[in-house]
Amino acid sequence: MVLAQAADCWGVALAQRGDRFQGRGEVGGQQVLLVLPLTWMNQTGFVVRAVLQDLNLASPDLIVVHDDLDLPLGAIKIKTRGGAGGHNGLRSVLSCLGTEEFSRVKVGIGRPPENEDPARFVLLPFPAEEWEQVVPTLQKAVDALECLIVEGPAVAMNRFHVRSSQ
Repeated sequence: MVLAQAADCWGVALAQRGDRFQGRGEVGGQQVLLVLPLTWMNQTGFVVRAVLQDLNLASPDLIVVHDDLDLPLGAIKIKTRGGAGGHNGLRSVLSCLGTEEFSRVKVGIGRPPENEDPARFVLLPFPAEEWEQVVPTLQKAVDALECLIVEGPAVAMNRFHVRSSQ
């Protein structure tokens, strides 16, 4: 949803190309390629690796936008490296690239109710009562992504990501 919103905001037309939707555009004077894999989440690394190889790019050029169960709904966190944190899509990317050297925009979706399977929870649509919070979160995530691209990780982390209250 974040990439679709970014494409809309930045005037990037997404078209299907094999196992992904992608589109080229510009944001803040920077060339961007938005890629939305159509594979199972645990196989997204193959798509990411193929795109980087096709364009002769290195992993530091990559920004992965993903959901995060460990962040409250609506929270944004930016990281420049790290492990999978239990996220199967990230695990696939890390495995296929063989490196942690890429940025992430993590979008909080909160934890599932106590008796609900987390794997099922992440695949369900947001409940109607959460949309009031989801809509502005999507724009906030696009703003964070744009800041990361245009102004760099230090500025984006300072401006957008969640800090613990400790």
